[in-house]
Amino acid sequence: MAGFMDILGTLVKQGMSQSSGSRVSNAFGAGQGGSLNDIIGGLGKMMGGMQSGDSSSAGAGGLGGLGGVIGEVLGGLGNKNAALGGLGALAGAVLGGGGRSARGAIGGGGLAMLASLAFAALKKIGQAPHNPPRALFEPETAEDAEALERDAEVIVKAMITAAKADGRIDQSEIEKIVGKLEEGGLTEEEKAFFMEEANKPLDLDAVVASADGQADMAAQIYAASLLAIEVDTEAEKQYLAELASRLQLHPEVVTHIEQAFGVAA
Repeated sequence: MAGFMDILGTLVKQGMSQSSGSRVSNAFGAGQGGSLNDIIGGLGKMMGGMQSGDSSSAGAGGLGGLGGVIGEVLGGLGNKNAALGGLGALAGAVLGGGGRSARGAIGGGGLAMLASLAFAALKKIGQAPHNPPRALFEPETAEDAEALERDAEVIVKAMITAAKADGRIDQSEIEKIVGKLEEGGLTEEEKAFFMEEANKPLDLDAVVASADGQADMAAQIYAASLLAIEVDTEAEKQYLAELASRLQLHPEVVTHIEQAFGVAA
């Protein structure tokens, strides 16, 4: 089976809900007037500044058209290993016009986006982890890559579980989602995995346990769940409320993530 990073790249690129693309766009700041060229240009400017050692051009004042929460978080890192390539692949894949990128790169960008939202939300209430989430940086060792792959698995399973929230994900709905994902490159093995997971009973306990007591992963799981569903039924709203409660997320963290995605309260 291909890695979970590849599967995540397909889920994010193709979208599990109609609003997935617009929510990613909002996280990048596209809803604030930034175009794809502005966003990619901002990422390129940051990357160039970091490679040259010019931290000023990579700071918050040098982001060009890269806005939103992602721009704020990356602008404050000042680290040459920030996951800019994956974010560029994600921006191009979701916003359009960015060329063809490997699914794994898009998946890495998806993880970095979720980590940005989580880190910013926790920082806002004074609970940011001492070290920024690993998904914000390019892996430097095999162990780093394996850890990111495990994170991707957690996120993929959380998204599939969220899709069951309204109780209407029957076989025809599963096949409809899979058909859309196949257009994005889902392989037969990945399809079998998705079908197996989607057909399991909703298991909120497993989702909560997968956060492993880490506040930043808990916030990422909540953000990923928002990408997977429309939140247009009472059942989905109740699922997210219970998820946030079980993950012990502060209400302000939940609100920050929802606002970053442009989800109405």
